[in-house]
Parts: sequence; structure tokens; C-alpha cells
Amino acid sequence: MKVLIIFAHPNPISFTKAILDNFVRGLKESGHQFEIVDLYKIKFNPIFQDMDYAFFVDEDMPRELFQQMDLRNMIITLAGGPVKRFIAKWYIKNKTDEQLIKLINSQKPKDVLIQQKKVAEADVLVFITQVFWLHFPALVKGWMERVLTYGFAYRLNENGWKGDPDGRIPLLKIKKAIIMHPAFFNEKVYREKGFKAAMEKTIDDWSLKYPGIGHVDHIYFHSILSVSEETRKKYLKIAYLKGKEL
Repeated sequence: MKVLIIFAHPNPISFTKAILDNFVRGLKESGHQFEIVDLYKIKFNPIFQDMDYAFFVDEDMPRELFQQMDLRNMIITLAGGPVKRFIAKWYIKNKTDEQLIKLINSQKPKDVLIQQKKVAEADVLVFITQVFWLHFPALVKGWMERVLTYGFAYRLNENGWKGDPDGRIPLLKIKKAIIMHPAFFNEKVYREKGFKAAMEKTIDDWSLKYPGIGHVDHIYFHSILSVSEETRKKYLKIAYLKGKEL
């Protein structure tokens, strides 16, 4: 089984890193193939930029949307300074819509394409990172926004293009996702204040299950700053066993 681990924590001696190490130890003992994408180490840019729109210009888009997007003007505007805009205007003046689509598609950011290839080859997708504002940290959230794009993670049918969430067509073939979340608040707070339900609806159902991941296993390690050393060891054993029993 091929496991892709998305890891994000700036401190190399953090408890989150210990969770990663123990999960990997379990994977190794079970003979699974795995790859770790350390988003801090590779300096992944989480900011959705102008060229990221290339993923959302697709041949199956309704033609009226192409007219609204004004592809020619978009290409010229994004070209850069006056000289580059002049060259772009001259270069595309006789191109058809189909040729413009191919031109824009050719500009897809390479850092995103690299990540998409890793996701496409994985059987299991794992996220190991702390909780920030009841979601992933910005670095991981940005990875999702830039990598799980239109044409790769999902498509839309006619209703989808009109804003119906049920009109999304899942494309991911990943069997399972695992989220390991060291968290500040205790388990009672997560349960009684609805934090757990809110996170799992947003992350598990919409961000992961919706583009096609069959099952999401969301594991919380509560109160990591205040629990006993015995509990912390218990948490690490859970991470180890999760990798070993995958």
C-alpha cells in the first residue's frame, strides 16, 4: 500500500513530529510504501496565485462562462508589464477559444503538478498537523486549495456550474484518508461545544470525502499541553498502531 503523508509543523522536536515518527515506525514494520511531504521543509507556497486559475480553465466548462471570464483580456492582463502585455496581445489575437484554453493550461504551476502526481499515486492520504482555528493550519489549507483542483480532484455537471453542491463529480481514487490532530482543548470541549462535528463536516466531508475519498479516519490527541506523560505515551502508541495496522 502506498501512503502519502502531508506533514506540517515548524518545530522539528514538537509532539506533532513525534506523532509522525511513531506513525512511520508502524508503517515500516508493516512493509508499507510511504512518502512524507514536509510542507515547511519544501517551503510550499500555500497562497493561491494568478497562475493557479489555469486549473480552473477547462474544456468542459460551459461556453458562456468562457465569455464571462474574458480569457483574452485575462491572458493579456496577467502577462506582466507593458511590453509583455503587447507581446501577449499580438500572440493570441488569432487564436480560438480552444487554443486559448490549451495555452492557459500549459501555465499550470509546476509545484502543484508535482503534488498532484504524488496524490494520484497514493492509496492512502494522511495529514499530521496541529489544529488552528478548528481547521488545518494555513499552510495545509493552502496545500488543499492549490492541489485539490478542478479537473484533478473533481468536476462539475450542469447543476454544479449553477452553484448546486450536489453537482460535483468526485475524481479522486484514494481509498482512505487519515487525519492526526494534536489539539489544545480537551475532549469534552470538542464534543459538547460542537467543535468535533464542525471540523469533521468541514474537513472530512467537504474537503476530503466530497472529491472522492471513500473513508476518513479523524484522530484527535486532546489537551497535549496539559496531559500526563503517560497519556502522551498512549497517544504515540495510537499513532504507531495506526501505521502498523493500516
